[in-house]
Amino acid sequence: MTDTMHKIAAGLERAFAARGFAEPSVEDLRDAAGVSLRTLYKYVPSRADMVLAALEHRHGRYLSHLFDDLPDAPESALDALFDRVAIWMATETSHGCLFHGAVAAEPGSVPLRELLSRHKAEVARRAVEATGLAERETELLVILEGLTQAWTLHRDAAVTSAKRLGHGLRQLEEI
Repeated sequence: MTDTMHKIAAGLERAFAARGFAEPSVEDLRDAAGVSLRTLYKYVPSRADMVLAALEHRHGRYLSHLFDDLPDAPESALDALFDRVAIWMATETSHGCLFHGAVAAEPGSVPLRELLSRHKAEVARRAVEATGLAERETELLVILEGLTQAWTLHRDAAVTSAKRLGHGLRQLEEI
């Protein structure tokens, strides 16, 4: 990704995260990207491409936030993973998953649905690798998704519950 495209994608991500997918005008998105309208359309020729670019950028940031430098010990990694989701929710988006929000705003978009699916699959796969919970991708994803939804209402209690459920999966592995 070029520096210009990175700058555009980062600005678009911030704009959509702050204002949703319907509200920002093209001029608002141009301003958020910090480029001219011509440059914006050169790199992302449609609003749909702008949404996809923003979500691709977010995908990379989210994976990095969750998985970079996790503890090596699987149990510690499991707890750290849930703590990092809570930090993300507190600092990046207190109202839920931006990927789900994009699909909700444009339910017929195949590229958005594919990106959502790829994003969640990558999160689940990397969570399994980090925690040593082989073949528990779906269970871990359900816990992580539940945490992102419950965090807005229950904050620390949601994190505690996610950890309890995650450790319950570990106990099932030991049986």
